[in-house]
Amino acid sequence: MHLEEIIQTIKERREMLQVTQETLAELSGVGLRTIKQLESGKGNPTLQTLQSLTEVLGMEICLQVKKTQ
Repeated sequence: MHLEEIIQTIKERREMLQVTQETLAELSGVGLRTIKQLESGKGNPTLQTLQSLTEVLGMEICLQVKKTQ
């Protein structure tokens, strides 16, 4: 899954749960401006930022490392 897809999934989950961007910012400790930028396709979030957002939304991030030959 690419970063754009991850952010879209986070946004869809937020909307499904009827959580505002403001509430997500308060609960996650991530700035409102950062959330707005991410959802509009701007910004480059850290793994910690993504983890903070997904935890509040009841989601989990799993990383998969591809081995190269």
